[in-house]
Amino acid sequence: MFPTDEISSDTVTALLFALTVLGLLILAGVLLRLLFTPLRKLFIPAALIGGVLGAALGPYGAGLFPEGMTATWATLPGILITIVFAPMLIGVRMPNVRQSYHLIAPQLLFGYIGDFLMMGVPMLVGAALLMPVWDVNAMFGTIVEIGWPGGHGTAGGMAPVFDELGWAEGGALALAGATAGLVFGILMGMVLINIGARRGDVPHAASGQEAPDLLGPDDRPGLGRITLNKDLVDGLAFHGGLIAVAVFIGWVLQSALELVVPGMPLFPLAMIGGAVVQAVIGRTRLADAVDAGSLRAIQGAALDLLVVSAVASVSVPVVLDNILPLSVLMLVAAVVSVAFFYWAGPRMFRESWFEHAIVNFGTLTAVSSVGLMLLRTADSDLKTDAARAYALRSPFFSPILGGGLVTALLPVIAVNYGAWALGIGACAAAALLLLLARVLRIWQSPRKKEAAGAASS
Repeated sequence: MFPTDEISSDTVTALLFALTVLGLLILAGVLLRLLFTPLRKLFIPAALIGGVLGAALGPYGAGLFPEGMTATWATLPGILITIVFAPMLIGVRMPNVRQSYHLIAPQLLFGYIGDFLMMGVPMLVGAALLMPVWDVNAMFGTIVEIGWPGGHGTAGGMAPVFDELGWAEGGALALAGATAGLVFGILMGMVLINIGARRGDVPHAASGQEAPDLLGPDDRPGLGRITLNKDLVDGLAFHGGLIAVAVFIGWVLQSALELVVPGMPLFPLAMIGGAVVQAVIGRTRLADAVDAGSLRAIQGAALDLLVVSAVASVSVPVVLDNILPLSVLMLVAAVVSVAFFYWAGPRMFRESWFEHAIVNFGTLTAVSSVGLMLLRTADSDLKTDAARAYALRSPFFSPILGGGLVTALLPVIAVNYGAWALGIGACAAAALLLLLARVLRIWQSPRKKEAAGAASS
């Protein structure tokens, strides 16, 4: 039930050295971003830079790092993503839906519809074109939702899932897709903002001054608050223990579900374990000792290690062998994301539609940090309520889509039911949510919105 086999001291030492080199790569990524202006302007994370450097120095590049080390790195993302997901619902206080409905509902429906389209359309293209022409795997289309909204962390963490389901190339292709989505999301997002500024849709756009990488003394947030006396336990050790309980519950759930859902990955179940931990500890005196900042610090460290290890161990020949179908899929995803932005944005948000839509565009093409970066560019002083609405909807979105529970199940669904079924099901879900938006009168034509605004003024 649990992996309790003995690990030799030599193996532990080799793992320590592999982690040491990953730390050096992250530091190299920090220095390269500080030294080279284009990397700063594109907001490329240091972990991604370090991962690319590691791949360039690996067996498919300069050959400095041997295959044994990159093979060790390749095993880490599947473990680290569990650490990222386990604390996601610990210490989370859900917002009051009734009081925040007018902010949460449009953002949530926009995110869900867009994500299901980023899931369904590529799957249909994969089933109708890519599988017959290039004989790709039935899971090929899942790399868009996994790599674009999910980002490098989810893409790297899903590699063991693809491998267990018989598609070892899936992890490398998902990482390549995530990189394409990150670059496209940033560049196209800036293009959309410039177009919107010329059209008058972005009245609060930033002047173009980039945010500093080195924060001043007054701008440095703490990693977390000390909530327990250090004579009792260190704060990070306490929060690490909570994460350990969540992972243990996830392991138990995985064993129980093995007969029903074979191949179910551990990390979404660890997230459910985190919800159980929160439900229990929230009723005890230790509830006030849970610090979200400390949990996020552990998550952030695990995510950076995940990204650098996943990218540094990517199989370059696999990407090159699939470059044509991958390019077609990336083009499809790009068209869907831009078309959805212009189609749904003006219809779902009554005020400041561009700011609300651009933060979601960044999230659907890359990750939430890119979405927030684009929002800060479009709304430099956060004069609209887009940032607040986006933050309020996150607890109802992130655990489910864009790297959440449904994302983790996509390869399993594709294998068991086929690409056509997954594609049609995802598009049908998007259509049902669109119908719900119409019923709730969230979806309105731009003309009706203008008339309503004129009447209210």
